[in-house]
Amino acid sequence: MRVFTIQPGEAHEADALPPSLPSQGFVWVACDRLEFELGLSDIQASLHNLTGSTLVDLHVSDLLNKQLPSHFDYTSRYDILVFRRLAAGHGESDVPPDQPQRARRGGPPVLRRIDTSPVGFVVLDRLVLTVHPAGCTVLEQYATRLLSTPGVGGRAAGTHLPSSPADLMLRVVNQMVDGYLELRRELTRQLDHWQAELLHPKTRFTNWGSLLDARIALHQLDDICEDQRSAVLDWIESLASWEPEDETGGHRSLELLRVRSRDVLEHIERVVHHVRRLEQNAETAVQMHFSVQGNRANDIMRTLTVLTAIFLPLNLIAGIFGMNFDFIPLIHQQSGFWWAMGSMALIAAGLSVFFWRKRYLERSRGR
Repeated sequence: MRVFTIQPGEAHEADALPPSLPSQGFVWVACDRLEFELGLSDIQASLHNLTGSTLVDLHVSDLLNKQLPSHFDYTSRYDILVFRRLAAGHGESDVPPDQPQRARRGGPPVLRRIDTSPVGFVVLDRLVLTVHPAGCTVLEQYATRLLSTPGVGGRAAGTHLPSSPADLMLRVVNQMVDGYLELRRELTRQLDHWQAELLHPKTRFTNWGSLLDARIALHQLDDICEDQRSAVLDWIESLASWEPEDETGGHRSLELLRVRSRDVLEHIERVVHHVRRLEQNAETAVQMHFSVQGNRANDIMRTLTVLTAIFLPLNLIAGIFGMNFDFIPLIHQQSGFWWAMGSMALIAAGLSVFFWRKRYLERSRGR
């Protein structure tokens, strides 16, 4: 468990939960799912001591559920947001070693590296509790940024500190959404490579299993993003009913929360748009592949048909001169063979020129 005290202009990490809330600012309590489950009674007692309220049993179950989709709920004392992250990692990281691992997601390697484990946020007036999967890189990255030393140009580390628990929640959620945006270039490159293989006329594409797994994984990501979008929309709707309070920065701080919430929603919609575009591109590439294969088969059949049509009159002439009659013109003449061969060559050349002018033997462009 990690405990951070965030005050105007400074933020520091403590070894344990404070006995009381600071006079200004708020407290951030971050723990992984296993720690939350094992220390639930102590956490509930600390929440009651610091804020006068505890988590209801249903919300505790939501925070412990590893398969729960993104959703938002609230009580009169706190708001709870469960948000499934899309970041580089492994979704099985929060499974204890003595339990079997879940089946790995198929498709490109980048899809298998996207962690979709849920992260829970409990937002109170001056305290925020977050429940992460074990080894959560999002927690580590944001905690490092929160405790960073003064940056370039003399800008203090506390210049852009979150002003409230809700503000911190939105910043962490936004970082989780942006984590997928960083992976999209590699995912797009992989699917573009498959498209090039599918559309290449001389390549025999055999990686159908991985392509099907990629389409299934993209469809699952689409569902996850839709749940994220619905959860943030519910949060924004709940935020509209908030009243500005001087303790949390007043009207300006509330407006900034609404702006940041809309920014998070816009980022999620970008992810949804990108996932759907990739899914559509994969489907389009498959359809174009079969269309190209169909056109190639049609070209082959057209060529074979033309060749058959050219040699059909020649077979007719050969059949006529091969009949068992005593009296056939030219058959007993020395020049009969050459007359027959010349007429066959002339007919074949004439039909070839005719079919060429009709473009039955024309090569397709781009080959």
